[in-house]
Amino acid sequence: MPPDEKILEILARRIDTMHRSVGIVVGTIDAVGRRVVAHGHLDKRGSRPLDGETIFEIGSITKVFTSLLLADMAQQGQVSLDDPVVKYLPSGVKAPERGGRQITLVDLATHTSGLPRLPTNLTYRSRSNPYADYREDGLYEFLSSYRLTRDIGTRYEYSNLGGGLLGLALALRAGMDYGKLVQERICDPLGMKSTRSQLTAEMKRRLAVGHGALLRPAANWSHRPATAGAGELLSDANDMLTFLAANLGYMESPLASAMATMLSIRRRTGTAGREVALGWHILTKKGREVVWHNGGTGGYRSFIGFDGEARTGVVVLSNASTHEGVDDIGRHLLDPTFPLIRNPRMATLKLVVKTVAAAIPFLTE
Repeated sequence: MPPDEKILEILARRIDTMHRSVGIVVGTIDAVGRRVVAHGHLDKRGSRPLDGETIFEIGSITKVFTSLLLADMAQQGQVSLDDPVVKYLPSGVKAPERGGRQITLVDLATHTSGLPRLPTNLTYRSRSNPYADYREDGLYEFLSSYRLTRDIGTRYEYSNLGGGLLGLALALRAGMDYGKLVQERICDPLGMKSTRSQLTAEMKRRLAVGHGALLRPAANWSHRPATAGAGELLSDANDMLTFLAANLGYMESPLASAMATMLSIRRRTGTAGREVALGWHILTKKGREVVWHNGGTGGYRSFIGFDGEARTGVVVLSNASTHEGVDDIGRHLLDPTFPLIRNPRMATLKLVVKTVAAAIPFLTE
């Protein structure tokens, strides 16, 4: 891992020179231990610096937790990876089929279900909080009417809809809401006290203010059960490092076997050097694997990744939802052959494109 000074250089350029974030926290872990490096502030007023306890929305990194729930529940015999998702939905709810095949839980976790990125009946009262009003009945209505355009399990297509559906099905099977399920099955066993689906009063005091593509303050997002499993969680760098420590074997964990199962199941994405596992994406470059996921909401960008062979891990959390995000920083710290974005003019051009596209709500990979 690069020294703190090198990481600070990267963050200062992204924030102070390129003006692509207000504050960024980087956490690293290797055989030597953990480190947290931060630059910038909680908000544009510069009221407080960031640290390892600063809370961020982690967006679609939530899907990694959802898939870990799936792997753990499967090992305990509560579900099977190949169970049709409709088995755990309320009686009378239908899900699309094709060629006599039903959508299974593993199809949802690997984004090969054939479901689109978003349901066509997703409507919202406010673009600043696009998932807040999407309820289970809307999801069930969509599933009952949607016709798949390709065979299930044959093609990768990233789907927030699928992530939400998987989280909902697992929560219904467990008989509790998604946030409580994550806390009881993942956070409590690992000692992660700052990873939650809803902000506690204490977490609110540590929350970094989110900012949109133009670095203006952005509203926090909220989810109902229909989409919670796709992007509901909030966390801090310290908790994310604990999660990495468990995945890398630096700490004993009752989830170790389930974490291994997540990486053992892989499907092709159609892009050379890239596979999808349960929840995780895997980049292979010159024989070296980087396991990763990222997240994006209206005011935040996030990245988590690790190199299992080198036993190194990185988390990067930003309180701005700019096009550049923080993926390149995370990948570069894990493997310096992955380049950093360095052209501020190109960053500005991409900002214009991002701003035009901002009318369409989404969660990033």
